[in-house]
Amino acid sequence: MAEKFTRWDAADYLETEEDMALYLDACLDEDAGDGSLVRAALNDIARAHGMTQLARDTGLTREGLYKALSASGNPEFSTMLKVIKALKIKLHAAPAVPAKPRRGSRKKAGRELAAA
Repeated sequence: MAEKFTRWDAADYLETEEDMALYLDACLDEDAGDGSLVRAALNDIARAHGMTQLARDTGLTREGLYKALSASGNPEFSTMLKVIKALKIKLHAAPAVPAKPRRGSRKKAGRELAAA
């Protein structure tokens, strides 16, 4: 008896807005720098959310979204931001390496305030 396999699709497992945000966050961390993993993640999230509704929310056509988020797509950054905003996902920027605390800056600022 031959085994039957089905293709695994991330969109089938993205059930909540939190799932979608965490998935995109992980893909942002793991992307090689060319944006292909982020684009693929947005494709998965868009399909899980519903491409027709997302097209309405972004003001883009459904076909345009499919094309932009496809493996051969090269969406503009503004398109990516429209999609992210419509999905109610918030991006957050942080330093890649935690900053070292600066010495003396608090004391100096305190003295400047006291002198004023």
